[in-house]
Amino acid sequence: MAELAALWIVRHGESTANVAATAAERAGADLIDLTHRDADVPLSATGEEQARATARWLAGLPAPRRPDVAVVSPYLRAVRTAELALAGTGVPASRDERLRDRELGILDGLTGHGVARRFPDEAARRQRLGKFYYRPPGGESWTDVALRLRALLGDLRRDHEGRRVLLFGHDALVFLLRYLVEGLTEAELMGLTREHVIANCSVTGWSADADGRLVLDTFNDVRHLRQQGARPTEEDEIHAEPV
Repeated sequence: MAELAALWIVRHGESTANVAATAAERAGADLIDLTHRDADVPLSATGEEQARATARWLAGLPAPRRPDVAVVSPYLRAVRTAELALAGTGVPASRDERLRDRELGILDGLTGHGVARRFPDEAARRQRLGKFYYRPPGGESWTDVALRLRALLGDLRRDHEGRRVLLFGHDALVFLLRYLVEGLTEAELMGLTREHVIANCSVTGWSADADGRLVLDTFNDVRHLRQQGARPTEEDEIHAEPV
C-alpha cells in the first residue's frame, strides 16, 4: 500500500469558544456563551500567539523534516491557525471538509451539566452505547468521523505518496488518527481519551519506518510552544461529553 513519508496533525490554537466553554463548565451553567456558529469560531489572542509560535517552530525545522503540503479543516479556528503557522514557509495548503470538527447536533452549545439537565434520556443513551458509537440526534458519532478520516487518509496516501503531510484540525481528529493509523481497538482509543486532553496547537506525528509503515513519534506535544514563549492550553472542545 502506498504510504506517506510523514504525517502530522496540529490541533488549532485556543479559540474563543474554548475559553467560554471552560468558564461555563466551571460555573455549572447549562449553556456555553457562544456568539458564532461552530464553523466561524475565531482564535483567542492566546490562540493566535500559539499559532505564531508554531510558525517559528516550523521555520526552524531542517529542510528534510519540513512538510511538503498542508491540509486544513475549513473551520475558521483551524484556517487561522494554519495561516499563521504556515506564513513564510511556502508550504501549499488546501482545505478539506473531512477535517471539520465532530458535529454534536442537539447537544451543540451545551455543557455536560446542560446535557444531563435538558436531555437526560440522551445522557443515559450515551452511557449505554459508549462514547465511540453514540450519535447525538442531528450529530455524529466518533465512528462517523472515523469514516470520513479513513477516506481522507486513502486520498492522502494516493495523492502524496512518499511526501510529508501536515494536517490542521480538532482534538477528536487527533485521537481518531491514532486509531486509524496505528490500528487501535475501541478500548485502546477510549483509554487514550481518558488519559489525555489534546492541547491547543499540540503536534502529533508519525514517520515511515524501514518497511514504509507510519509509526508514532510524537503525541500531544507542546514543547515547541514553551520553547517559543507561548502559553500551552488544554481546553477540551467536547464539553457536552465529559470523559
